[in-house]
Amino acid sequence: METIKWVQDINRKDIGIAGGKGANLGEMLKNDFPVPPAFIVTADAFWSFLEETKTKDSVFNILRNTNVNDSDDLEKKSEMIKKIITNANIPWTTEVDILDAYRKLDDGFVAVRSSATAEDLPEASFAGQQETYLNVKGEQTLLESVKQCWASLYTPRAIFYREKQGFKHEDVRLAVVVQKMVNADVSGVMFTSDPITGKPKVLIEAGYGLGETIVGGKITPDTYVVDQDSLEIEDKNIAVQKIKYVKGEEGKTTEVEVEEGQQDKQKMSDNDIVKLAGIGKRIEKHYNEPMDVEWCMENNEIYIVQARPVTTIKKEEIKMEKEEKFVKEKNILVKGLPASPGTATGRVVIIKDSSELGKIKEGDILVTKMTTPDMVPGMKKAKAIVTDEGGLTCHAAIVSRELGIPCIVGSGKATEVLKEGAKITVDASTGIVYEGAVEIEKKEEKEVLPSAEYVPVTGTKIYINLGVPEKAEEYAKLPVSGVGLMREEFTVTSYVGRHPCALIEEGKPQIFIDALIDGFSKVARAFYPRPVVLRTSDFKTNEYRNLKGGEKYESVEANPMIGWRGVSRYVSEKYEKAFRLELKAVKKVRDSGLKNLWLMLPFVRTVDEVKKVLEIMREEGLERSNDFRVWIMAEVPSNIFLADQFAELVDGFSIGSNDLTQLIMGADRDSEILAQLGYFDERNDAVKRAIAHLIKAAHEKGCTVSICGQAPSVYPEFTEFLVKSGIDSISLNADVVNKTIRLVASIEQKIMLEKAREKSE
Repeated sequence: METIKWVQDINRKDIGIAGGKGANLGEMLKNDFPVPPAFIVTADAFWSFLEETKTKDSVFNILRNTNVNDSDDLEKKSEMIKKIITNANIPWTTEVDILDAYRKLDDGFVAVRSSATAEDLPEASFAGQQETYLNVKGEQTLLESVKQCWASLYTPRAIFYREKQGFKHEDVRLAVVVQKMVNADVSGVMFTSDPITGKPKVLIEAGYGLGETIVGGKITPDTYVVDQDSLEIEDKNIAVQKIKYVKGEEGKTTEVEVEEGQQDKQKMSDNDIVKLAGIGKRIEKHYNEPMDVEWCMENNEIYIVQARPVTTIKKEEIKMEKEEKFVKEKNILVKGLPASPGTATGRVVIIKDSSELGKIKEGDILVTKMTTPDMVPGMKKAKAIVTDEGGLTCHAAIVSRELGIPCIVGSGKATEVLKEGAKITVDASTGIVYEGAVEIEKKEEKEVLPSAEYVPVTGTKIYINLGVPEKAEEYAKLPVSGVGLMREEFTVTSYVGRHPCALIEEGKPQIFIDALIDGFSKVARAFYPRPVVLRTSDFKTNEYRNLKGGEKYESVEANPMIGWRGVSRYVSEKYEKAFRLELKAVKKVRDSGLKNLWLMLPFVRTVDEVKKVLEIMREEGLERSNDFRVWIMAEVPSNIFLADQFAELVDGFSIGSNDLTQLIMGADRDSEILAQLGYFDERNDAVKRAIAHLIKAAHEKGCTVSICGQAPSVYPEFTEFLVKSGIDSISLNADVVNKTIRLVASIEQKIMLEKAREKSE
């Protein structure tokens, strides 16, 4: 294994060794582009670090049990992983190699940049997800910066992006580029072709100081457009820049004010613009595709510090002349740069920082001064995004293009002009925001549907897990038998946000009921007539306290995970009335004709609890029947030991593998120490024996058995165990449905072949 590679010894084929950033730097240096000296801490060094420090299993166990659609859970699990990595010691041989290379680089100021092995591939952009540290000096500081880069592979935004784009976490590794620091006077980003249309126009963004102000959306940069063929400057947009990043005292990156007389000046000369565009033209010619290039200038010398393929160019040019003519007389509120094309109408939600992401609901228009990487989980809920600052290469622009969300950046005053809650129309094809709902006339386009992916038929039913009701229409198109787990908590937090007991006390219980009806109906209607198994509320006391008004009704428990949750709440005098509101909503939806809505009880401890809940349900007009099935979650060991008794009362079980593993193994799934030691694993023989016993006992009583969770799609051998044990259905997250159906089909075929061989013998 090679721990260190010098940048001049690698090329663009070495992404697996140096990551996308490192491989492209080596490629450019070999071809005489002006790249500062650098060495690479290889991706193998990172993987060796995880293995030698025995942190690899812990990291991937945590990732497997992370709900990326729950921003709180995503943030929490990310912090756990980053602590595990930063608290571990780099193996001494790797440390020696890094420091030896650093000394050969003159032991001075360096930039330490993350370089992911899936980064900068043509099919995906990982831009801005991992960390970069500028003006790093000193051996210990360098080593800590390398670890921080490694840890940044597991930031919330990076985890979320990989899940969204279908990248396996295990397939993405991280190299680290250690590059001699350029003390930039001017820096920026260059697209060698138009990043939206692909036209041969070099687009340059420039700002004073270090380039992080542009990439991070801290400023609105100058924008220069240069014809790629003639290298003539066609357009210049000079922005006012009030702050810049520079190397401050002791080498720390410092924010300072730009001198007043320079704030509104052109950031680089016309000669330098043309010179830089020429370099960009050569880079595109070399790679034979449009490139996204980061550059900087020191003492009038241009340096290229990063290059990656542009991943967002549309296959067809966007024509907007007709649109502009159609909307000329509408009331224009603000204008900005069209960063990600499309139109959207919705409610304005102004966000100051990531702490306010909870304000964003599906379909809102996110308006902010600038987005930051930590806002990604909230950005994906937005129907469109408008920012005050930033250019076509800022975080908001890049992420919006990747997610397919209309986005306007650099509007200058959106947070001041647009009013909270107001309805607006965002036309991100032209960079204009209109007052109210405006119909934007578009050219007629033939919709081209992708060829349907072949998915085999399986004897084991495949269901889907669903939290956010707005995803129902999209997920209903998947080849699944229904929803095996609909989490009610998402509906409560998104549609209500208040503690049900508080609403009862205020005399407003109908608010709670109506909100649940809305969420439940969306899902049941989208999947009708396929069943939707609704798991009733399973908030823990600490989560209930976070709902508005919750502190009055919830005590502080030392261990909420095994505290007052699930069915124990429903049969308690303190919560029974609130539970009845949930049942009223279920009955109302079913009475409307959506008989495919079933019910599942969470965290059941005793048989008597189930009897009491069934009686409460009967009083609310809900009784088990051929078209109304009642399941329980099998996540407490008592469910296993007394499976035959529980099976007398319900129609089915759904194995909650996270809680079941936690309670069988006595391993808190949130414990960093136990995670590091590998105790939390659904494949443990004790857990598998419990599951096999449950399936056998349930089937003897005529009950169905399902499982919800990611283990079946992460571990093929675990899926094989489930199918061989006779499980009736598997409920999955949407992104792994087709893959797991094919896996289950192959396992079932294998079982049939084995049985056929046995008969022939």
